[in-house]
Amino acid sequence: MKVLLILVDGMRPDAIKDHPLAQKYMAKSAHTLNARTVMPSLTLPCHMSLFHSVEPVRHNTTTNTFMPQVRPIDGLFDVLKNFGKKSAFFYNWEQLRDLGKPGSLELSYYIHGADEKSNKKLTDEAIKYIAEENPDLTFLYLGHVDSAGHNSGWMSGEYMDAIDKSWKNIDRIVSALPSDYAVIITADHGGHDRTHGTEMAEDMLIPIMIMGKNIGANLIENASIMDIAPTITKIMGVYPALEWEGKSLI
Repeated sequence: MKVLLILVDGMRPDAIKDHPLAQKYMAKSAHTLNARTVMPSLTLPCHMSLFHSVEPVRHNTTTNTFMPQVRPIDGLFDVLKNFGKKSAFFYNWEQLRDLGKPGSLELSYYIHGADEKSNKKLTDEAIKYIAEENPDLTFLYLGHVDSAGHNSGWMSGEYMDAIDKSWKNIDRIVSALPSDYAVIITADHGGHDRTHGTEMAEDMLIPIMIMGKNIGANLIENASIMDIAPTITKIMGVYPALEWEGKSLI
C-alpha cells in the first residue's frame, strides 16, 4: 500500500476537536489527540525525530538549524529508497530540505512562504503528481497554521482560520487519492501565545490520524511522533531501520 503523509505545522489537537472535517476523518481512522512530540518542541527537531524515529539528542538537530548526525541513522526517505520505493516531498519551509540524504527523493517541491496561497499551490501540485507518477510515499507539509500562530497567537481567530483552510486542502487531496493509498494526518508540535518549544502540553501534544484499507477506526494510546515512520514502513511492508526507537501504531 502507498502512503500520503500530511503534516500541518503547529496544529494543536484542541484546535481541531470540534472541526467538522477533522471529526469526519477521526471517525474513520485510528486516531489520537494526545500523541506527544519531542523536546525541544521546535519544527526542525520534531521533523527529524518523525523521519528518523529517535530523540533529538540522537539525531543531533536541537534547533531550527540542521546539524549533521555524528552517528548517521537512515531516515524514512532513505529506508524507502533502499527498498526501491519512490518518495515525493512538497513543502513551504525551506529548513526541512535535509530530512533525507541526497538522492533519496524522486521529487522535492518547495515554495517560499508558509501562507494560505502556498499551502493551496502545494496541495494542487501534490494532487497532480500523485495522479501522474503514483509515488509510494508523498509527504505534504503545510506551514500556514504555524505562521498564523506566530503572527497572531495560537488559538486566535487568524490561527483558527488557517486551521480551517488547511483542512479544506487536506480534504481536497484525500478525496483525489487512488484507492491503494493510506493516509496519515499529524502535526510536529502545538504552541501557546505566539511561540512554542517548551514542555507545556499546549506545545507537546499533537494529533495523529491513520486511515486506509484494513486500518480500523479506533483510539490510539501512548503514541509519539517517533512512531510515525515505523507505522509507514509497516503499511508498506518494508523493514524499519534497526536504530529506530518508535513502534508501529497499527
